[in-house]
Amino acid sequence: MIEAEFEQWKQDAEPALQSKLEELHYMGYESVTIEEIWQCVMAKAKKKKEEPRLHKLVGLILSLTVNDVMNWLTIKAYTEESTPLL
Repeated sequence: MIEAEFEQWKQDAEPALQSKLEELHYMGYESVTIEEIWQCVMAKAKKKKEEPRLHKLVGLILSLTVNDVMNWLTIKAYTEESTPLL
């Protein structure tokens, strides 16, 4: 997967990311950022073997649940905590 292409898609998917951010903030999760939502979506997209298209990424963004995001953030926190700092 081409990282530059994903960065362009991030700009194109900004309205969907903003919408999901507002939804999470409305539900009381004010500490979540657009970058964290994007990283969560990228993690889900990279698990698939095929290269995703923009409309599929937007669909992933809009279908994210609070549980998806919170689970991803928790796992990320544990994995970052367990890696030794060199």
